[in-house]
Amino acid sequence: MRIISVATLKAFWEVPEHRDAEQPLRTWVRVVRAASWSNPVAIKAMFNSADILGDGRVVFDIGGNKYRLVTWTNFHYGVVYVRFIGTHRQYDGIDARTI
Repeated sequence: MRIISVATLKAFWEVPEHRDAEQPLRTWVRVVRAASWSNPVAIKAMFNSADILGDGRVVFDIGGNKYRLVTWTNFHYGVVYVRFIGTHRQYDGIDARTI
């Protein structure tokens, strides 16, 4: 899968209070780049704790569930779009279905 945009993830982990997110996010990027998802079931098979919201939206628990990553996946083109990365508190302030 192609990820758009890893730079958003990097900007997040470069913030001093989020440094602990770097390795889990790098691992997520490596795993997703090697994946070839054709549907949400394939995501769930790889990331059992992922929440499938529908319409290509997925919420991933990052760093022992300390952070939340919201993506939108275009299965036809093999692209995963990063829509949000943040703490649980920040996540609680968004609508993951529309962000």
